[in-house]
Amino acid sequence: MRVRLRWSKQGKIRFCGHRDAARIWERAVRRAELPVAYSQGFSPRPRISFGLALATGQESVAEYLDVDLRVSPEEIFGWAACMPERLSGALPDGMAVTDACPLRPGAASLQEAVTSCIWEFAVAEAEAAFAAEWVERVRSAESLPLQRERKGRTTTSDVRTAVGDLHILDASVGSVLVAELGTKPRAVRPAEFLRLIAPPLAAGRVRRLHQLITRDGERYEPLAPEAGALAPAGDALAAASTGAVPAAQQEVCAR
Repeated sequence: MRVRLRWSKQGKIRFCGHRDAARIWERAVRRAELPVAYSQGFSPRPRISFGLALATGQESVAEYLDVDLRVSPEEIFGWAACMPERLSGALPDGMAVTDACPLRPGAASLQEAVTSCIWEFAVAEAEAAFAAEWVERVRSAESLPLQRERKGRTTTSDVRTAVGDLHILDASVGSVLVAELGTKPRAVRPAEFLRLIAPPLAAGRVRRLHQLITRDGERYEPLAPEAGALAPAGDALAAASTGAVPAAQQEVCAR
């Protein structure tokens, strides 16, 4: 049986890379004494499936992973209910599990299902006017060419359709830019987004607020946060302004 977890990564732990975070999770499930299923072979590993990788230095309140448990269908709901508390106690400061839900059989993997992410970029007060102008230029651009280098070759592609809603929000100090960036057919990374229009926009803290699945015209999260789960208040305001806090679809989570 598989359980999907929603977790956060904030503070100093944001400088921990994806591979190190994966090792932290392997230790956490052992410390929490969960009945985790293991892979076969000479070096069995916990069967944990991670979603989209978060770059080193970035924060998130919307990370996801799937864990396979060796339990019966009757037991899975009880285990899912206790997992946020048990795992949060086994994780380092800055990492916490905010929700857990059993998955329906046949649910698509996170890597396959997520089609876009909503990001929050902190903009210094001195850059607020430039940020507003930069956002308008991005909105009005008919094309957004992005150069990428891979294996010694440079390619250019138009990512205009991958850049969704953009919003500038006033904060107590400086401003906050909220942007939806597509992940398919290839993700637009936050660092790439900031240099789409020259001169590039400088941003401080970068935080992932949501990951979204689009299917049959409907948008929803792999596991929606509970009301008030986004803190501080500025983050909740950012989420509300995008209209992107849909509920988890019942075909995914077996609630």
